Amino acid sequence: MSKIEVKNLFVEYSDNNKSFLALKDISFRVEEGEFVSVIGSSGCGKSTLLSILLGLKLPASGSATIDGRSITGAGTDRGVVFQHYSLFPWMTVRSNVAFGVKQSRKGLSHRQRLEIADRFLEKVNLPDFAHKYPFQLSGGMQQRAAIARALAMDTDILLMDEPFGAIDAKNRTIMQELLLSLWEGDGKTAKKTVVFVTHDIDEAIFLSDKIVMLSNSPGHVFREITVPFVRPRNRFAIFGTDAYSKLRNELMSLFYLDVAEKIGGDEVVI
Repeated sequence: MSKIEVKNLFVEYSDNNKSFLALKDISFRVEEGEFVSVIGSSGCGKSTLLSILLGLKLPASGSATIDGRSITGAGTDRGVVFQHYSLFPWMTVRSNVAFGVKQSRKGLSHRQRLEIADRFLEKVNLPDFAHKYPFQLSGGMQQRAAIARALAMDTDILLMDEPFGAIDAKNRTIMQELLLSLWEGDGKTAKKTVVFVTHDIDEAIFLSDKIVMLSNSPGHVFREITVPFVRPRNRFAIFGTDAYSKLRNELMSLFYLDVAEKIGGDEVVI
C-alpha cells in the first residue's frame, strides 16, 4: 500500500454561478519515505492539489488517501511549509516551533516541547534567534524556522508549497541543501514522505526521487519521471554530468511541448 495515493481526482471551483475544472483525472502514488516533486506552469493546479492532500479542500470526485484512508480534513499527521512565511507574528521563534509540537505530539509537558523546539532550531542554525519575533528575522531565517516547526512535529508526511520561492538564489541553494540533509537524517530514523510543489526544474531534480509534471487547462498529470541519481547527492557532482543534462533537457522539452500545444502546436517555435 502506498503512503499517499491520488486516484482519478477531479477538483472543481465555482465563480459567479459558473463552475470550472481545476484538476482533471489526477492519479499518482507516493511511497513511504519518498520525496516527490510536483512541477508545472502557473495555474496548473499544483497548490490546489496540495490543498487536497492537506484536507483543506475536498474533490468533486475521485479520491486522495493516506495509508489507505480517505483524506477528509486537516490533520496533525501532516506537517506543512508554505511559500509565504506562516509563523505566528505574536510568538517568538521558539514558541512557534513549540506550538507545532503541541499540536501533533500530545502528552508532552511544556518543558519537553521547548526542549524539542530548541533541538530543531539548532538543526536549522537558529539557536541564537529563539527569543526573537518573526519580524526580526530575514526571509530565509523565517523559512528555516517554519521548516524547523514542521520537522519538530515529527509527522510521517511533509507537504511543502514552493517553500523557497520567495528567497534569493543564494539562500535558496542553502535551504535546499538543509532540507535534503534533514530529510536524509542519520540513517537511524525513517525518512519523511515529502510532496514538494515547485516550478523550478533544477530544484525538483536535485531534491526528488520522482517528479510529477502537471499540465493545465485543466490540470492533469502530463508525465511522471523517476530521478536516477543515487543518494546522498552532491549538487556540483550531479549538475556537471551528461545524465543531468539529458534529464533536464527532457523535462524542459516536456514543459515547452505542453505550452506549445496550448498556444499554437507545431507552428510555435520555442
